[in-house]
Amino acid sequence: MSTVVNPTSSGMERDARRIHDDKPISPGSIAIGVIIGRMSEFFDFFVYGLGSVLVFPKLIFPFAPNPVAATLMSFAIFPLAFMARPVGSFVFMWIDRNYGRGTKLTVALVILGGSTASIAFLPGYDTIGLWSVALLALFRLGQGFALGGAWDGLASLLNLNAPPNRRGWYAMIPQLGAPFGFALASILFGYFVANLSEEDFLSWGWRYPFFVAFAINVVALFARLRIVASKEFGAAMEARELEPRPVFEMLSKHAHDVVLGAFAPLASFAMFHLVTIFPLSWVTLTGGQSAAEFLWVQVAGAAVGVIGIVLSGVIADRIGRRNQLMIGAVIIAIFSFSAPFLLDAGGTGQDAFIIIGFGILGLSFGQASGAVSSRFGQYYRYTGAALTSDLAWLVGAGFAPLVALGLASSFGIIFIGGYLISGAICTIIALSLTRVLDQSNEPGGQR
Repeated sequence: MSTVVNPTSSGMERDARRIHDDKPISPGSIAIGVIIGRMSEFFDFFVYGLGSVLVFPKLIFPFAPNPVAATLMSFAIFPLAFMARPVGSFVFMWIDRNYGRGTKLTVALVILGGSTASIAFLPGYDTIGLWSVALLALFRLGQGFALGGAWDGLASLLNLNAPPNRRGWYAMIPQLGAPFGFALASILFGYFVANLSEEDFLSWGWRYPFFVAFAINVVALFARLRIVASKEFGAAMEARELEPRPVFEMLSKHAHDVVLGAFAPLASFAMFHLVTIFPLSWVTLTGGQSAAEFLWVQVAGAAVGVIGIVLSGVIADRIGRRNQLMIGAVIIAIFSFSAPFLLDAGGTGQDAFIIIGFGILGLSFGQASGAVSSRFGQYYRYTGAALTSDLAWLVGAGFAPLVALGLASSFGIIFIGGYLISGAICTIIALSLTRVLDQSNEPGGQR
């Protein structure tokens, strides 16, 4: 293969592609790289999310008048990462265009792992006062900023390798990183919570999962760079299929697709933290079972979520990804009527909420990435999918724990059902609009 000079490909990356010319990267290797990459990102975020329930209310916000207020303060910092993520995408797109994707990924993952690991050294409020709050916010912003740069285009490369009748199956593969990352974070926290006294856990035990995050990011970086340096990735970039385009140029062509793409997966994204972070806070604050017991239930829920994601690929290839997302939104809307009662029904009801919720989440979330990227042609897919994903996570998931706990603690647990159904309605409306737009763009106009 001839190596074409490309502004998005550094000299080192092109040399690596020459080395790999006789070692083609199979779709299976791409899939493994995608899963490892996504798992590392979700692990970093879930370690923080679990810490925002089990650690930060007591360590960083002991001055709050009560545990609910302390947790709400902790959750107020949670969305900062989702707010910083689009800024990171904008900055790292520039780095990608000028210095290559390998440079971009290396810088992004070092910042992501470094921000997460830095939290492990964070002193508490009793030691440095409000500086602990400021530092926690800074590191959280660093997580989000770096995650914006961790978008590598591997999911798009995987999609480009998908046979026409297997696009749903290939679309669900990157989503497997979420339950794997959550399960690993929950296992680590569950082990320390179950085997340490509260004093030891709050003193040093909670810090170990944050240390592990940096090591996982190093492994993920090497796994992803191997694919970025591959012949297939180089050919895709040189064909302008995975080339980053200026954000405002993309928006001038696809602004409506970005908006619709951000709202299309809202049901699954809204539910995402309502079966992971929020229920742990609710159980911790109101009782029903211990945090250690509940974390293991959530690990089991994550396993069910994996099954749901895999099934989503099978179903989507039969009925279409948009229909699959529509059905998922309807199921989430139905589940929203029973979810509050399950969470308020003691240990058995809470366990049922987690297992059922993760299964429903898997069926819907499994096709969320496909909904985001399918609105863009190859020329703008890399940039469009990145920005749309950032906005979808911000709108759908960033404020979910804060809003859900605020509603439940102020007005009653029944109100989280309303939060879920609002996300489902947004998804149904967005998917319906995309169907109308697609039909109106067909030859002969709308059918």
